Amino acid sequence: QVQLVESGGGLVQAGGSLRLSCTASVRTSSSSVMGWFRQAQGKEREFVAAITGNGGDTRYADSVKGRFTISRHNAKNTVYLQMNSLKPEDTAAYYCAAHSSIWTMISNQNGIVYWGKGTLVTVSS
Repeated sequence: QVQLVESGGGLVQAGGSLRLSCTASVRTSSSSVMGWFRQAQGKEREFVAAITGNGGDTRYADSVKGRFTISRHNAKNTVYLQMNSLKPEDTAAYYCAAHSSIWTMISNQNGIVYWGKGTLVTVSS
C-alpha cells in the first residue's frame, strides 16, 4: 500500500510561485510514474503533469506548459511541482498520484489507485 502526502500549498498573489511536494511512504522505484492533478471548485479533476521513474520523460497539460515544472528525487521518495507565474485560474486542490503507466496517468485517471489527499493552492488577483 502506497501512501502519498502532499505539502506546500497556500495563498499566493498572481504572478507568484509555489513549490508543491509529494512524499511517498515507500521507495519510489524507477518503474513508478508520478503525477499531479488538480480540481477546482465545481470542476472535474484534471491532469497537470507527470514524470517517469527515472525522470527522463515529463508531460504537461497545455494550460501549465512553460510555467510549471515537475521533478523527482527518488532517494527522498519525493516528487515536486514548481509552479511559477501563477494565475487565479490555477486555484485548486492539487493531488499527487502514482501509477506504473504514464499513459494511464495522462489519459485515464480512473485507472489510478494511489492518490494523496491533496493540498490547496489559492491564487489571488
